[in-house]
Amino acid sequence: MSQVKLLDAWSFLTIIPLPRRREAGPEEVGHSLGYFPAVGLVIGLILAGLNWLLVLFLPPAIVNALLLVALVVITGALHLDGLSDTCDGIAAHKTVEDRWRVMRDSHVGAFGVVGIVLLLLVQYASLNSVPPSLLPATLVLMPVVSRWAMVYAVFAYPYARPAGLGKVFKQGASWSSLALATLITLVVAIIWARVANFTFFYLVGLAIIVIIWVIVVAVATFLQRKFAGLTGDTYGAINELAEVCVLILVALLAYNSWFN
Repeated sequence: MSQVKLLDAWSFLTIIPLPRRREAGPEEVGHSLGYFPAVGLVIGLILAGLNWLLVLFLPPAIVNALLLVALVVITGALHLDGLSDTCDGIAAHKTVEDRWRVMRDSHVGAFGVVGIVLLLLVQYASLNSVPPSLLPATLVLMPVVSRWAMVYAVFAYPYARPAGLGKVFKQGASWSSLALATLITLVVAIIWARVANFTFFYLVGLAIIVIIWVIVVAVATFLQRKFAGLTGDTYGAINELAEVCVLILVALLAYNSWFN
């Protein structure tokens, strides 16, 4: 059963097909929420493997750009699309219903384009600031923590619309799914802190989760006020912001020489 839920989460969060895998129904996908960080772990391992291969014959700056391209391709730009729609909705400056309508519009607005460009710019700059020795582990940490951020947002905040794909996840959210997602993420964060050679690596791993949690709470609360709850698009936006915040946090630690 656990394997089935993991595969359901994989099918939803990535475009990589699975052999002999039937398409999961909405309810099945909704109950796969707890395995989102596990999918992030696999995505991170793929990115780390690509980094190991590409640095053999390309300069780091180009490698980092290609890693971002790979991340977008693997996820089918699912979360970037949510970020774009969320930015357009925030910029509407109208009623909640009008913001929902703007987010459902298939056309990308100016604010959506600006939001994507700025996020990718910061993400790329942050990747370039991560020490090469720590980059593989950070590539694993980033998608795990960001997908945990989505799990927390789904669980902790009300869903805005009367219907929608995000509502399926809201209905499938439970304490057990949040606990599983948190356990996976905490283990990965502690391992990252151990690789970074922190003395109290277990506390540092926990601190990373707490810092990202504070950021997610602030962002999700803001979005809840704008949209009378969260939607599938805002879940994607939270994922993207959590990813870049992880990279900024690692770059901050490196820049201030807080690694041992």
